[in-house]
Amino acid sequence: MSDAWHWEYDPDEMHVTDGIPVDVVAEVERLADQLTELADMGVDIGELGMGPRPGGLRYMDAAGGWFHYLASPRDRIMVVVRIVPPAQNL
Repeated sequence: MSDAWHWEYDPDEMHVTDGIPVDVVAEVERLADQLTELADMGVDIGELGMGPRPGGLRYMDAAGGWFHYLASPRDRIMVVVRIVPPAQNL
């Protein structure tokens, strides 16, 4: 088993990305990859983005909208729980 950080959708990809434009999903996934790379380098990704400190549900801008995520250092996982597209895509 790998010690590397990883990310996934919760509860699943279909639930989180359904109806979201492909370019927005691609940007969220790119940012999630970058966040897990930062976590592998020792950066506390539970302190990045916006939201309560320390930890808790965070949100970050992405492609004109934003996404919500939780970081679990114990499990070395970041979960993307919601994507909000730009207003023109609502």
